[in-house]
Amino acid sequence: MSITSALVLFAVIWFLTFLIAIPVRLKTQGDVGDVVPGTHAGAPHEHQLKKKAIITTIVTVILWVIIAGIIMSGWITVRDIDLFHRMGPGS
Repeated sequence: MSITSALVLFAVIWFLTFLIAIPVRLKTQGDVGDVVPGTHAGAPHEHQLKKKAIITTIVTVILWVIIAGIIMSGWITVRDIDLFHRMGPGS
């Protein structure tokens, strides 16, 4: 795995994890009962993005180490996920 591949893998895992973490424990203005005029009731009251970004980074590092280790060790290869045998016989 090259450095570019490792960075792309980290970025993809980070953004996927962050998009999963954003709605967790989200308090909307409608839930709290304090809707600011001109905003939607579903707008976040307290989004806590810094905390979620830090948690996302920690989780991403753990997942990245596991996934990069599996890829670099060769436990799972592209031929293992070739369900329709389009790659031909292995060498």
